[in-house]
Amino acid sequence: MDSSEVEFLAEKETVKIIPNFSLDRIYLIGGDLGPFNPGLPVDVPVWLALNLKQRQKCRIVPPAWMDVEKLEEMRELERKEDTFTPVPSPYYMELTKLLLNYASDNIPKADEIRTLVKDIWDTRIAKLRLSADSFISQLEAHAKLDNLTLMEINTIRAFLLDSLNCMYKLRSNLQPGSSKGQFTDY
Repeated sequence: MDSSEVEFLAEKETVKIIPNFSLDRIYLIGGDLGPFNPGLPVDVPVWLALNLKQRQKCRIVPPAWMDVEKLEEMRELERKEDTFTPVPSPYYMELTKLLLNYASDNIPKADEIRTLVKDIWDTRIAKLRLSADSFISQLEAHAKLDNLTLMEINTIRAFLLDSLNCMYKLRSNLQPGSSKGQFTDY
């Protein structure tokens, strides 16, 4: 899975919009949406919110966690803890990117939010790299990945898989009964 596929999954998350048009309930395979009445908030998937926003048919209400004070608390907690702390959304990074790229005029203090989310991301990725390094150097066989998002796992996946594959090759060549110098690629 690559980052564009993770972003596609993030677009299925719901967000509140305030439409400026009227429309009865619409029936989609993924569920019913609406009714849409001017000025009355309604929950819709991010993909629809962004589409309506681009056509100037709505205003997007930022998620409750997309607040400077809450993100500052989250950043400090993430820096303080050795383990990964729970995130407000499994797609916090993707949603921030999408909403700030397409609806930054609807989000108060958008630049501060962008910086805070980037700080949280950088802290979590640094922890992830340290965890992966520790995992590999201690010759562990399994790891517990609590509170990681799909994008974070996706970021470290290639490095971790290559490292584990190399470790396997090295270990199998050191086993008694294995042919010295023979290197097979699995």
